[in-house]
Amino acid sequence: MRRSLFGRFWPNATAIILFLGFAFPVYWMFSTAFKPTGDIITDTPVWFPTDFTFSHFSKVVSADHFWTLVRNSVLVTVISVLSSLVIALLASFAMARMRFKGKRGVLLTFMIAQMAPWEVMVIAVYMLVRDADMLDSLVPLTVFYMMMVLPFTILTLRGYVAAVPKELEESAMVDGCTRPQAFVKVILPLLGPGLMATSLFGFITAWNEFPLVLILNKDIGSQTLPLWLSQFQTAFGDDWGATMAASSLFAIPILILFVYLQRKAVSGLTSGAVKG
Repeated sequence: MRRSLFGRFWPNATAIILFLGFAFPVYWMFSTAFKPTGDIITDTPVWFPTDFTFSHFSKVVSADHFWTLVRNSVLVTVISVLSSLVIALLASFAMARMRFKGKRGVLLTFMIAQMAPWEVMVIAVYMLVRDADMLDSLVPLTVFYMMMVLPFTILTLRGYVAAVPKELEESAMVDGCTRPQAFVKVILPLLGPGLMATSLFGFITAWNEFPLVLILNKDIGSQTLPLWLSQFQTAFGDDWGATMAASSLFAIPILILFVYLQRKAVSGLTSGAVKG
């Protein structure tokens, strides 16, 4: 049945309004980062800058400890995401394929851990790290970031593993593969979209995390970019160009990863559908 003009118009209009609402703050952040200071502090907003400057970015990258903080953020994020993926792959396979006593209780524990707000456990985490004499260290941050994303990763990958027909795995084992070989050669390639989605979620969670690093790491040499960004305006005053440049540099890795993984996830789903 052919839809009316209004029926075709309102979904597109809603999509356009939502796109503008989400995209405009990002556009304003990047455009302000490239504007000269005179175009930023003016009564008449400059919607489309014509004069560009990189001086704000130069001020940010030459700030004290900037590259140390970048290294810390990359290290804790990448290690926590990769380690959570390895553990979650094994756990999700066990949850989806194996039978053992207490399986439902373990699954319920993962769900409760996923719903629990980490902010209310900050004091307990601080006492644990303090008693272990590991304050101002990247190791506790990496471990707790991994634990933060692990329940979601396990629960998501469990669904992907359960969706793979057992017959494929059994056929590989009939052809001579061991169970680990069948997992690596048959199941793992089909988990691509799930791995992309969970790694993206883990990267965003670990990259943006703020309360734990605020409590655990007081030394500037062991902090990460979110805490530095929150203190940036205190250090540089009302320098909105530099603030927007710092925010843009902080957001660029997530934007690049999102665009890259989104394409990979879509291509993986399409490839899996054709092969299936």
